[in-house]
Amino acid sequence: MKSLDFFVYLFIMAGVTYLIRVLPFVIFKGKITNTFVKSFLFYVPYAVLGAMTFPAILFSTGNYAASAAGLAVACVLAFREKSLLTVAIFACAAALIVNLIAMAIQ
Repeated sequence: MKSLDFFVYLFIMAGVTYLIRVLPFVIFKGKITNTFVKSFLFYVPYAVLGAMTFPAILFSTGNYAASAAGLAVACVLAFREKSLLTVAIFACAAALIVNLIAMAIQ
């Protein structure tokens, strides 16, 4: 890649990123009072994070059974309000154990 192309791409990316962050401030000058819009904007980060994380959970191990086991353990521990570190450690351990069992069977 030529250095000129790199800088063109860099400036386009910087401009698009800047516009995405500035446009809401320009468009919405007053305080948002509509409860539907406020609740929609409140849940957008959670929905985006879930949409980005869920496929990564399913395809990270290469073994769907291991991924499902890790997801199940994570959901159970999260619903029991365990800490994030505890959930992550036990979900990884469950996925590892199922993956090792699957490799031993083959």
